[in-house]
Amino acid sequence: MSHRLDEIDRQIIYALMDDARNTSAPMIAEDLNVSAGTIRNRIDRLEAEGVIQGYTATVDFEQADGRLTTLYMCTVPAAERERLALAAQSIPGVINVRVLMAGRRDLHVVAVGESTADLREIARSLSELDIQIEDEELVQTEIRCPYMPFGPDAPSSDATGVVTLADGSEIIEVVASEGAPVVGKSLGRAREDGVLPADVLVTSIERDGAIIRPDEETVPEADDIVTVIPQESSRDEVLAAFSDSD
Repeated sequence: MSHRLDEIDRQIIYALMDDARNTSAPMIAEDLNVSAGTIRNRIDRLEAEGVIQGYTATVDFEQADGRLTTLYMCTVPAAERERLALAAQSIPGVINVRVLMAGRRDLHVVAVGESTADLREIARSLSELDIQIEDEELVQTEIRCPYMPFGPDAPSSDATGVVTLADGSEIIEVVASEGAPVVGKSLGRAREDGVLPADVLVTSIERDGAIIRPDEETVPEADDIVTVIPQESSRDEVLAAFSDSD
């Protein structure tokens, strides 16, 4: 089952893909106007859900004693893909195995060797597993970059996440801006002042990595991540309550 990402999750992933080594939770928090505790909590959750599966070093093996990197494009029976992928991964020198949803060349194996003799030995080991090598090529350059639709320049609204339910109603997640009309007032007072529509349900507030179950005495703070159900109110009315009027 996939994990629903909001705008904060997406930008965390983008930042970590861009440079996980030199990117800290406080740095991401500053860019997103939320607390470092919230970012750490989100990263822990993304790891627990299997969205972030690890952090690896990108190595230029040619610079590492002139080693050779080869891509083997292989074909395996569809029913055996996962088993043979794990078996291929166990071969010394193999550093990456990718399974494709394809009829042929559905298994890509990347391996590193000190010489062509090493690469021939890896090819022999693959063949012994009944993996059919269709082609193999030396890898010259690998260029990595973060996923642009998750980046800060991707089109977005003031809401960090919107889920539309089967009945057409929405659940909106929004970061409270420092100058938002609702910030510094209790939810009950915000309703009395007409800042927050009376029918809007505030279901949770995420603050410094902790989840608050609010009542009418709860006072939203700047950088809170607030989850609301507008009911009869429009999305714009909700966002206006939690956004800087400037």
